[in-house]
Amino acid sequence: MTDRTGTGQSDEGSRAGRAPLLVLDRAQVASLLDLGEVMHVVEQAHAALSTGTARQPDRSAMELPGGAGLLVPMVAAVDPLSSAGVKLLTDTPPNADRGLPVQQSVIMLIDPDTGTCEAVLNGAPITLLRTAAASAVATRHLARQGVGTLGLIGAGAQARAHLAALARVMDIDQVLVWSRTRATVEAFAEHARGQGYAVKVADDPEQVVRAAEVLCTLTPSRMPVVRGEWFGPGLHVNAVGAPPRPDHREIDTAGIVRSRVVVDSFSVSSHESGEVLIPMREGAITPEHFRTELGDVITGRAPGRRSGDDVTLYNSVGVGIQDVVAARLVVDAARRQGIGTEVHLS
Repeated sequence: MTDRTGTGQSDEGSRAGRAPLLVLDRAQVASLLDLGEVMHVVEQAHAALSTGTARQPDRSAMELPGGAGLLVPMVAAVDPLSSAGVKLLTDTPPNADRGLPVQQSVIMLIDPDTGTCEAVLNGAPITLLRTAAASAVATRHLARQGVGTLGLIGAGAQARAHLAALARVMDIDQVLVWSRTRATVEAFAEHARGQGYAVKVADDPEQVVRAAEVLCTLTPSRMPVVRGEWFGPGLHVNAVGAPPRPDHREIDTAGIVRSRVVVDSFSVSSHESGEVLIPMREGAITPEHFRTELGDVITGRAPGRRSGDDVTLYNSVGVGIQDVVAARLVVDAARRQGIGTEVHLS
């Protein structure tokens, strides 16, 4: 095992499968991520999925022994960005009472030319940033022009990441935020004000939704926290927080029915998203309501917003193409800068 931090070693030969496995921990991955670059490759990856130059087979979540947790393998390859690999995600709700993260992940990046396992990365920083980046890309393509009021339901790490990402695609003049936890929302408000934003802490979710022009829901909720009756004309929603479980959702059925829904992947959302599955089980909507993918809107294969009064909703479950292209950025940067630990598995 060799610690390469600060060595400045060349990346010559790494893509030819001769380099040892590169291991990057959470702090190293976080230090190598650039939000603008992640937004760019996430947009490219969704376009590639629409045009057929990216692949991610149907995935199947597996219950872990004991039935409390899920193991979700997310395999993907994106030809134009030379990215391929698998993210292994676990979703374990009891961890909240253990002081451990509910969701944990590791990403294994494969050299697409040789099939060699090139790197293993802590997945948490990539998950955080690529999720916010995808919301920003969706907002750029679906929100009305000139919107300035950002609403956030949830005030944790994703709220901070979304604030940074959405500031790249809209001129934010006010942030409204609500969270069940007072300390969390106050910490977020202090952070956002320190970034120069006008922030209002709302008394309840309805106050946020009715005032927002762009709304991000960022809670791991099982029951809806947002109701469609609160949606005003022209609203854009990024529904982000619900885990990949068919019985969890943040938006009620009325909100889904009222919205023009764009999904990150129809095959994934139609198996794992409560926002999709519950309204269909209730008979309120058909699968056609969810056929438009983000990549289709990016490439012009399908319309996004059709009028200023449309309510648009991007349903984010999280897909492997986002992870592998962001991981490719991180590994390339690590090779250039000589960061990480090399492991000789052979």
